[in-house]
Formats: sequence, C-alpha cells, structure tokens
Amino acid sequence: MKFLLTSSGLTNPSIANTLLELVGKKPEDISVAFIPTAANVEHGEKQWLIDDLTTLANQKYKSVDIVDISAVSKEIWLPKFEAADVLFFEGGNTYHLMEWINKSGLKDVLPELLKTKVWVGVSAGSMVTNKDLSLKISQTIYEEDLDKTTDMTGLNFVNFYFLPHLNSQYFTKVRKENIEKVVEGVTEKIYVMDDNGAVKVVDGKVEIVTEGEYLEFN
Repeated sequence: MKFLLTSSGLTNPSIANTLLELVGKKPEDISVAFIPTAANVEHGEKQWLIDDLTTLANQKYKSVDIVDISAVSKEIWLPKFEAADVLFFEGGNTYHLMEWINKSGLKDVLPELLKTKVWVGVSAGSMVTNKDLSLKISQTIYEEDLDKTTDMTGLNFVNFYFLPHLNSQYFTKVRKENIEKVVEGVTEKIYVMDDNGAVKVVDGKVEIVTEGEYLEFN
C-alpha cells in the first residue's frame, strides 16, 4: 500500500513530485478522485478546500473527479474510485469522514483498492489512517470534536499517529510544548507535520518529505 499523508495537500514541489513517484505516471496520465466528505460538516469559510482543488488543477492531471461518499451510493462512487490512480481524501472533520468510510462500505473495499491506488490525505484525510482518532489530542490541541465522549477506531493502515498543522496560525495550540503534554503515555511513533510536509509510506516503510518543519515523538 502507498500513502502520502499531508497537512495541507500538494503545497510544494517536493510533495507534488513524491506523488508522481508513487503513482509512476506522468501528470497527464493521472486520474484523481477527490473526496470532500470530511469538509461537509465544517462551518464558515472554505477557501482552504477551494485552494486544495485549485492546486490539484494546477498539476495538470488527466482528470480530477469529485466523489462525495456521503452523497452517492456505492454503485456510483466505486467505479469512480476504480478508475482513479489517486484517492485524495480532503481535510475537515475526522470523525465525520471516518463515520462515512464505515457507513458507505468503503472501509471494506479499501484494502483491494489500495493494491493499485495511492492514498493522499489532507489533515483529517491523513488522520483516519491512524489506529484511532485520538480524541484527547483532537480536543486538546485542535479544539475539535468537543461533543464526543468516546474514541473512534481508525483504519489502522499505518503504525504511527499523524498529526497535522504544526505551528499553523489557524491552529494556535499545535505547538511543541502543548503536544509534548498531550502525548504523554502514548507509546506509538508520532509524526507532527507542518503545512509544508508529508509522510510517505510504501508497504510500511516511512519517509519524511518536507520543505518545512516537523516533530517526531517516540
């Protein structure tokens, strides 16, 4: 399985070129399925989503299809996923995305799809690959999911925790001193990436791709 886990998408040439390497095709031969589902429950300005789509368009791929797994049936989204080289999971609310990965039946077919597709995650789209959704971390440093009382199981595709938006002006608590406190007792590896970084995973082998800053714990 191949994963490119990012905070904010293809924000620089290093990340964009890594995706080309993972897919093994020229841009003009690459088809992308863009999954916006995590953004559906976010309130207010969504310029960030527009920017991510614009960035994809600027890569000059063969096609970028928008596939919302919460809006259409499996009979519609599955052929679109099967036709894509890249499954691009946009950011937003991690719980909402994971709920729909489960409800839609996508979770059941992902292992087969990911034999030939590359998963690209943005923020929440990266975090759902963790073994769980880290409710304590979400509530403490991202100030999200405050209405939740129990953790949710993730896809468990990677053996570490991915945390996005290090030092972001929009997530003012995602700072080293705060993260150190909230991850006390966690034994798994933790990667905290800023918006210019990504974690590349190929069959379990991890590589950092960044033009910015990142932290590692454990």
